[in-house]
Amino acid sequence: MLTLSDTQTQVLSADGHVLVTGGPGSGKTTVSIFKAAAIGEHRLRPGQKVLFVGFARATVSRVLEAIEHEHQIPQERKRRIVVETYHAFFWRILKTHGYLIGLPRKLSILVPQEESVALSTIRGEYKPTSKLSDAEREEKRRRETEERQRLAFEEGRVCFDLFACSVATVLHGSARIRKLVSTMYPFVILDEFQDTNADQWHVIKAIGKNSTLLTLADPEQRIYDWIGADPERLSHFKAEFNPAEFDLGADNHRNAGTEIRLFGDHILSGRFHNAAYQGVECVRYEANSNQALTRLATSTLQARKRLIDSGRRDWSLAVLVATKRMTRAVSDTFRSPPAGLPKISHRAAVEMAGAILGSELLALIIQHKVGDRHFPRFIDMLCDFFRGKSGDSPSKTNLAEAEKIRKAYADYLARTGKGQRIRGNSLLVAVLSVYGQTQSAVPSGNPDTDWLAIRTVLEEGACPRLKTVAEELRNVRLLDRGTQLRQALSQDWRDNGGYRNALEIVRQTFVQEHFAMAHRPETGVIVMNMHKAKGKQFDEVIIFDGWPRVVKGRIVSNPGRIVRANSSEHDTEQTRQNFRVSVTRAKHRTTILTPRQDPCILLTHNDAMQPS
Repeated sequence: MLTLSDTQTQVLSADGHVLVTGGPGSGKTTVSIFKAAAIGEHRLRPGQKVLFVGFARATVSRVLEAIEHEHQIPQERKRRIVVETYHAFFWRILKTHGYLIGLPRKLSILVPQEESVALSTIRGEYKPTSKLSDAEREEKRRRETEERQRLAFEEGRVCFDLFACSVATVLHGSARIRKLVSTMYPFVILDEFQDTNADQWHVIKAIGKNSTLLTLADPEQRIYDWIGADPERLSHFKAEFNPAEFDLGADNHRNAGTEIRLFGDHILSGRFHNAAYQGVECVRYEANSNQALTRLATSTLQARKRLIDSGRRDWSLAVLVATKRMTRAVSDTFRSPPAGLPKISHRAAVEMAGAILGSELLALIIQHKVGDRHFPRFIDMLCDFFRGKSGDSPSKTNLAEAEKIRKAYADYLARTGKGQRIRGNSLLVAVLSVYGQTQSAVPSGNPDTDWLAIRTVLEEGACPRLKTVAEELRNVRLLDRGTQLRQALSQDWRDNGGYRNALEIVRQTFVQEHFAMAHRPETGVIVMNMHKAKGKQFDEVIIFDGWPRVVKGRIVSNPGRIVRANSSEHDTEQTRQNFRVSVTRAKHRTTILTPRQDPCILLTHNDAMQPS
């Protein structure tokens, strides 16, 4: 039987708008679930529900799991709680009412990888963001915004960045629609409220006119300043709604029995005590790639053994790094560890744009060929792969690759139109060769087998560009994303004697995943960057700090560090909050790996973190 604290009990009995604050694991989510259940029993009319809204699907999944496993809440009350991401909630409103602000009646989501392709030409005209002047940054931002608006209002393709501002316009422009939303959801719970940006806050103000709001926030866990989170957001809420306020800050349910939470709080202040922190360990390694990655691999193997020996079922170990590039480097290391160490089975949360675009290209390959548009479409999608594979920071190399493919194809068409053979040195020779091999493969009707067979052809073929596609495909196990995709492809085969709709099926799978609420709990070893760990929790966490590149005793570069370049110039409140969030994801133990030479500057004043 779960026992609530006195403060949590006060939250349950409070009327009107409520603001609940507290640190990681303080019980904010738990009390909100019980509050929602109590509202569902006593204060809802037939058909009404309590809406719980969170940022990350992982967080939403944990809420759903907690609701499902909370035996103190009867099943009929659980059914009156709806849990969604902000994106899913906004999309439902936009899809129904977007026409009122000038959007086309028929809308589709411009998912991130498609947005990357659509904006790649604009982005490719500029240097990396860090090298742009303020005027250049503003010009780039304005041009990207104008193109997003054009795609939405002319083509009906709406990217996630436009969801909140568009919904805010709808709700503030129509009292009737506001009342419709609030009639369905008279009580709304807002998780991670400190991270809402200006547009999301504008939506919340509209909803709060007719619905009662319960906001959950950790003032010290604001990590989304870079997308508009405002440090004054809680003050805005207090001024707008005059809520009852409750602070759960002293409670700790996630890593009780350790000093992980205390250490996280001390990261923010920079003032550590001299004794070691229970549940936190700092390990040093020599500042070179071999010894750094060997130390990481051995620490991961030791942690994995601890968790297996503990007898815990479904244990989880997160290896957190500072950058996307380091995520890939660590994943590659675990696949082929140094020093004769065994491979480490893991999942890596890498940048998915290239993997998704590659998956769509493979889906087109296995799709039943109809008419003469298959190869031209293949070329279009191969160009899009290179234009979009780097996400929102397209490289000049990848953009040039797409342009080379486009020019080679134009030359190929011109020559074949005149009855001439393709140029012997054309890059399209290898593309055509491997493409032909894929079309010669005889599908079996088993999606797993056919997917792997085509990936192998791309991997072993003579075309370096299609090898790159195959490398990206290794970062996503598409058919592990649930039986729904496998069943859809199998049904497509049974209905049509071939994969006639494979591309649309795969695209819809990725669109649906953005809104999927059934998210598997993280288990085993997971590698991800620190930002992606927000909203998650693990049995153990290892934070890997990267290492400086040293030439003749002098640091010449310092990539992949917790603090950018490990420089005091970048020791900001935001950086400390990011580090605190990562440290406090662990339930039992956090291990921090940092180089002996030039250790993480956030730890250098901590005597307890200075092993001999």
